[in-house]
Amino acid sequence: MMNYDCDHGLFLALNFDGGAVMDRAMLAVSGTMMWLPLYALILWLVYRRMGWRNVILFVLCLVAALALADMVAGIFKHVGLLKNLWSDFPPRLRPMFTPELEGLVHFPPEAVAGRYGTVSSHAAVIVALTTLSAAVISRRWFSWMMIVCTLLICYSRIYLAKHFPIDLVLGAGVGVVTGCAMLYIYRLLDRRWLAHFRKS
Repeated sequence: MMNYDCDHGLFLALNFDGGAVMDRAMLAVSGTMMWLPLYALILWLVYRRMGWRNVILFVLCLVAALALADMVAGIFKHVGLLKNLWSDFPPRLRPMFTPELEGLVHFPPEAVAGRYGTVSSHAAVIVALTTLSAAVISRRWFSWMMIVCTLLICYSRIYLAKHFPIDLVLGAGVGVVTGCAMLYIYRLLDRRWLAHFRKS
């Protein structure tokens, strides 16, 4: 059986009771609505740099990257479309459900959902988004902003006792792979589309 002592120790060092205001803030960070302006900014920046044609192509590749990241992460928790792909894999409990940490973990009642946390879908999806959008937009300030947003979202998952640090690291790995794969496809299709328009 794998020894998770170091992972548990790092989690406990990062998880704490920040009070009602912090709880609400981390729930918002971990949700979707707060990030809608960021998604709009990404689409606007792609449009500004490359026009509507690339926005459509970018959105298609982005949706594919996020869906793939979520599905791959779900394999290890036995959820989603690929949940039966590795049926023998033993899913790992979220920190809030881990017996060894009972009484040591802080989490808002609203955060309770789903028993298993490895691999983190949140980490996989936000890292896939960061990988693809930062490469396409190619602005240093934007890349740093996306890194900060990624770290904030990942930390919210620890604060809410949804994931251990290793869950997030593994999720980030999934996100990098899926993001890079769809970036390759985006650039390949963009070159072919551009060549087609030059011929016509």
